[in-house]
Amino acid sequence: MTAEPQAQIAVRKLSAFFRTTRALKDVNLDALPRNVLAVIGPSGCGKSTFLRCLNRMHELVPGATISGQVLIDGEDIYAREIDPVLLRRRVGMVFQRPNPFPTMSVFENVASGLKLNGIRTRYADQVEKSLKRAALWDEVKDRLGESALSLSGGQQQRLCIARALAVEPEVLLMDEPASALDPIATARIEELIRELRERYTIVIVTHNMQQAARVSDWTAFFYMGELVECGRTEQVFTNPKESRTEDYVTGKFG
Repeated sequence: MTAEPQAQIAVRKLSAFFRTTRALKDVNLDALPRNVLAVIGPSGCGKSTFLRCLNRMHELVPGATISGQVLIDGEDIYAREIDPVLLRRRVGMVFQRPNPFPTMSVFENVASGLKLNGIRTRYADQVEKSLKRAALWDEVKDRLGESALSLSGGQQQRLCIARALAVEPEVLLMDEPASALDPIATARIEELIRELRERYTIVIVTHNMQQAARVSDWTAFFYMGELVECGRTEQVFTNPKESRTEDYVTGKFG
């Protein structure tokens, strides 16, 4: 028998708070290496909060706290000795709307993470490699000195993905990365996610059921701060174990 792969991300009894408001309730969840985990659920159910707990961005909100554990490769990321800045290098983040640095060129945007993290390397080589991984190199290789804002919305989002990849993360978090894009750009992002999972563990929050079904290996359904169900994507969408999951994926609420 082949042994089951060890989880790269292991979440244990995770609760998240905004002062006295409890946004997540005792979440237990595993994410396997080089798999895509889609996080679905109605607005306000805790999806983005969960994502931000995975790289300690949650604690940047005044009054925000957590209890429980988040382990990455067996290491508790909330342990006192863990540097959050170094952690966020290991666990990259791509946001809902493209957020390239407006005063920087395409090249400078991708190189910025390397410089901020003090990574000494041949910037040109790493920028090219990152843009190729983000499926953007052929479109911008003759425009590296232009403002990042000269790119289309879809190109800007892939630029932000390239910026996250430049520092060689182990995990990539994506918070509705295609929600602000047109259908063609969305298709490019989805194709890119499928390519990137050969190298990275990806956790993606999405409101789009079809997108979750297309890009993910596993799906987690959240409702009112609770993890209702997590399983293989095909099973969650075609044969869910929980009635609330079935009601959500069939459009009865949400």
